[in-house]
Amino acid sequence: MKDAVVTSHFDKLETRSADQRAADMARALPEQIARAKALAGYATSLAGIDAASVTDRTALAALPVLRKSEIGKAQAGEAPLGGFAGPVSGFAHIFQSPGPIYEPGNIGDDWWRMGRFLHAAGVGKGDIVQNCFGYHLTPAGMIFESGARAVGATVLPAGTGQTELQARAAHDIGVTAYAGTPDFLKVILDKADQMGLSLSITKAVVGGGALFPSLRQEYADRGIACLQSYATADLGNIAYESAAIEGMIVDEGVIVEIVRPGTGDPVAEGEVGEVVVTTLNPDYPLIRFATGDLSAVMAGESPCGRTNMRIKGWMGRADQTTKIKGMFVRPEQVADLVARHPDLTRARIVAEREGEMDVMQVQLETEATDASVYEQSVLDTLKLRGRIEIVPVGSLPNDGKVIEDRRSYD
Repeated sequence: MKDAVVTSHFDKLETRSADQRAADMARALPEQIARAKALAGYATSLAGIDAASVTDRTALAALPVLRKSEIGKAQAGEAPLGGFAGPVSGFAHIFQSPGPIYEPGNIGDDWWRMGRFLHAAGVGKGDIVQNCFGYHLTPAGMIFESGARAVGATVLPAGTGQTELQARAAHDIGVTAYAGTPDFLKVILDKADQMGLSLSITKAVVGGGALFPSLRQEYADRGIACLQSYATADLGNIAYESAAIEGMIVDEGVIVEIVRPGTGDPVAEGEVGEVVVTTLNPDYPLIRFATGDLSAVMAGESPCGRTNMRIKGWMGRADQTTKIKGMFVRPEQVADLVARHPDLTRARIVAEREGEMDVMQVQLETEATDASVYEQSVLDTLKLRGRIEIVPVGSLPNDGKVIEDRRSYD
């Protein structure tokens, strides 16, 4: 932890009490569910749902999870946005992510809510931000530019590549803050050193890749405070670091749940699971959108004074689909196996090799002792036979994995 106290917050939303945040959710969430129900993309999944009754996390958890693949399939039809948003002409920008998947964007009111993160990183009026996120097709460049605009900073829209020109521009203009992937800043700094240029960068706001502790320390040794955010093209800012550097604080414009991979069931605090996000953005109401990322809820509040829930940041991918003996085994199949037996608390599928053959081990957390009870359920749900191992309750690793591939591909 660097700073235990932050004297300035972006707005009053960041320091709400738990009761006030719950009351605000009880007003905002039904309105967002109602907006979603009016869109063709939700015609089936939210049919029969009384929007007025969805006022808290418990009610929200009863709704189906929306996966990006579903939006992709819907977009392959006649509607470019798949019926999950209004007409394309109603937005300022349309972006394309690999798939291809198309995402809408608007300019006003810090549409992606990135200003909150930049403010927490100390970026504001008087700063010049060298924005090294891409501006072509993908939205990252515009997401961070929107945040810089929200805090009153000036933007150098640098984009990616052209390292020598980037270093020259940073020197000539007097850039004070960097926005981009964690490692590209080092490339610019090293190039500036080679060119004999002094730079004035003292702040860095990064995302889109892993910020390793050694790299953060290298920046700190150069006098650069580097903080990271967790955002996606669909949702904008989800969570972000403050100067306390104790986990990532959930943004005030989204509701984050951590669920068991392959299901929509919330896990206990501290348990690793898939990040599912409901956005309160009225223009693009994504309801229980599964990010495919793993994380866990952290107990308590940030020492910086922000009171919203914290998560541990990115901890891997939830889509652990693995081919074993020529058959795909998916997380939702493992969830189905657990659901069939009330005595099971968790299950883990382990893929290994014996000689030239795939073998599947099925580890089951239960107080039962007879493995044969589960043989038929394993075959029915996983479509494969496997070695069943009974393990003590609570003994499987808390890493969010329900399928582990131990096979060597070297």
